[in-house]
Formats: sequence, C-alpha cells, structure tokens
Amino acid sequence: MKPSLAKGTRDFTAQEVSRRKYIINILQNNFELFGFQPLETPSFENLSTLTGKYGEEGDRLIFKILNSGDYTSEVNQEDWDHKNHQKLTSQISEKALRYDLTVPFARFVAMNHGKLTFPFKRSQIQPVWRADRPQKGRYREFYQCDADVVGSESLLQEVELVQLYLKSFADLKVPVTIHMNNRKILSGLAEYAGITDKLIDFTVALDKLDKIGKEGVVKELLEREISQESIDKLDFLFTQSDDALENLLQLKEKFAGNEIGLKGVEELEYVLTQSLNLGVDMQNLVFNITLARGLDYYTGAIFEVKADEVAMGSIGGGGRYDNLTEVFGVKNIPGIGISFGLDRIYLVMEELNLFPEEASSKIEYLFANSGGEEIAEALKLIMQLRAKGISAELYPENAKINKQFTYAEKKGIKNVVFLGEEELKNNTVTYKDIEAGEKKTVSLEEFLGA
Repeated sequence: MKPSLAKGTRDFTAQEVSRRKYIINILQNNFELFGFQPLETPSFENLSTLTGKYGEEGDRLIFKILNSGDYTSEVNQEDWDHKNHQKLTSQISEKALRYDLTVPFARFVAMNHGKLTFPFKRSQIQPVWRADRPQKGRYREFYQCDADVVGSESLLQEVELVQLYLKSFADLKVPVTIHMNNRKILSGLAEYAGITDKLIDFTVALDKLDKIGKEGVVKELLEREISQESIDKLDFLFTQSDDALENLLQLKEKFAGNEIGLKGVEELEYVLTQSLNLGVDMQNLVFNITLARGLDYYTGAIFEVKADEVAMGSIGGGGRYDNLTEVFGVKNIPGIGISFGLDRIYLVMEELNLFPEEASSKIEYLFANSGGEEIAEALKLIMQLRAKGISAELYPENAKINKQFTYAEKKGIKNVVFLGEEELKNNTVTYKDIEAGEKKTVSLEEFLGA
C-alpha cells in the first residue's frame, strides 16, 4: 500500500513545529497579558450542538462521525430508499468534529454559567476541521487561536480586541489591516433595500465579494430571489471611498428613520474613535461595508484581518455574538471573540522571511563518538549541559568522523564536541563551530559556563 495523506492535511517537520510554536507562544503571551484564561474542549461534539449555528453553507462543511458498529441498524428504510441525506445524517451520525472553537465555547458557557465569573475571558488554541476544498492557505484540518469575552455588552471589549490584534501582529512583525463592519449595519442595509426577509441570503452573497467580484455577487443575489430594484438600491456598496468617516456619514443619510442601521453606525463610530484615541493608525483600520462574515451567529461588530504584503485570505476574524448561548437554553449572556489563523499566519511569515533564527529548533552540541572509555564522561557532560537548558546529544555509533559531521550538518547542529584522552587528562573540551569552521579548546569550567 502506497502511503498518502488525506486531502487538506499535512505532516509538520521539526522546523515547522518549532516555528508554529514560536507563533503560538507569542499569541499565548498576549492572551495572558490581556487577561484571557486558557480553555480546551473535546475535538468532537454532539452533531446537534454544531448544526444550525454556521448557516447553510457552514453546516455542509461539518465533518460527521459515523456511529460505532452497524450504523445502519436504526436507519428508517424509507429515508434510505429515497436517499434523504438530511434525515439519514442524524440517524447514522450522532457526533461531529468541531467546526470552530466558538460554538463549543458557547456550549461550555451554557453548561457552566453558574460557576463562571462574568465577564468571562477565555483563550483557546486547538485544531478544527472543515470539509472544505483544499487550496493554498485553506486546509481541512487547521488550528484556530481564539480569544473571547462573554457576559459584557460594553463596546470597550471591541476596542480591547482591536488592541490585541494589533499588538500580536506587531510582535510577529506582520503588517496587517483590520477590516471592520457591524451586522446591524447589514441589517439596516437589508431594511433600506426592502429585503429584511432575505438578510441571510444577502450577507452570504455579499461576503463573497473578494472571491467572485461585484458581478458574481449580483448574480448570486438574483439567484437568491432578491429583486433587481433592491440590488440597484445597494449599488453604492460597491463604490465606497477610502474615508471611513465619509462612508459612515453617507450611511447615516440613507438610514434616516432606520433604527437598527443607525445603531450599527453608532457602535462602529465608537470603536473607531476610541481606537484612534489610543494612537491606532487609521491606515491599520478599514471600515469595509461589504464585510459580512458568513457565519449566522454574529449580531454586532465583525472583524477580518488581512496581511498587507502577501496575497492571502484573511489571517484572522471574529465578531460579536449576543445570542449564541440561547440555543443551549441560557439567555442574556452576550459575547464577542476573535480568532487568529495559525496556518495562514505561518504562510505569511514564511513568505516574508519573518521567522527569527531562534524560531528554529537546533541542537547546540553533538558529541563525537570514538568508541573509547571517554563516552561515559561525555554522557556526564551532556547531562550537565541539559541541566543548564543547553541541548546536546551523543552520536550513538562509533562511526567515521566524516559521517558524524554529515549527520550534524544535516540536522543543523551548531557544534561538534571532541572529548578524547588529551581533553580528559587536561580537563578541557575541544569543539568545532560547523558554520564558522573554527576549532577551539577551552577549559571544562569555561565550556560549562558558556
């Protein structure tokens, strides 16, 4: 059998793992600085927990898990004969791999709300799975790095999450722009165009603007039975200026008497103003009126982060979801959260050559093996180095020295150590810096103090 990987998955080499850990460590550090507590949830949930939370398209991308044993034993024969996949799915699958970290978090809050102190701030870094079509930067198994706050309606949470985004990407040295909108503005647009009953159809189509362009969006709106008259009223969406405040002023005029639309404009203005007061460069924040975010559970502010210097989809996103725990029977727990896309951030940093040398896992010392009694002393010395947090290993076989050097070079080991009779007699250590090509002999004390 020829070995192969499932589509949309990857193996990670030592260097890739080390670089991913570098990104994760920076994010975890910032999560802690901003007061977010870590949480982990199971890799799979009850299917009923996940379905109905992501919209029609999202639900199709959930990886379902077949029931154990004879999963067809309780299938309704009529549904089976008619291949009614919607009814069959719940009969043969009770579990599913998590699609994101937000819905499982909402489930956790609903189950534990009596024990939590609100506002409750949690961070979570774990893999998620989506049955999407694999392409560059889009995988079927990938990591999300989330920060969420529940139990607060304050718009200061939005302001703080903008700061968390900007500080984290500044620490990673990745230039980014945060695109912002508000779902209330989108609801206001639907009301303005007379398509309130088609709000979800409208936002799902609009969210694809970057991928399919204006013509594609218009075509999809028509396919979703939104009239040409309504589409014409929304034509101004595709010709926005670069001035966020000018665009907001235009919206205020169109939203005269439109309560929900005006509320969205007011909320967005507050977040932008407070961010500017904190010294945020307006070039880092963009009011993107066509930003919709495809997930149905958003109710207020929505964010999407794009890398400035690399053609890539969003490398972060999120928003406010004030009603998500209600589906689990717990009301009045508003929430807001953002996510960092670890895999896409990695690709951006790799393309821009932003990983520092310390982000790669490298062994400091390889002790050469000459097969003599000095091996016992080498092992003791290696123990001392490791106790000091310095990486070291002994070449396991008594092989030709050229073979041992080749091993060190291929693994990226910095120094090869020679511990022979002369060194043991004089309490010295000889080592060669492979990259510089320099050979040194130093005292044992000096070597261990390095």
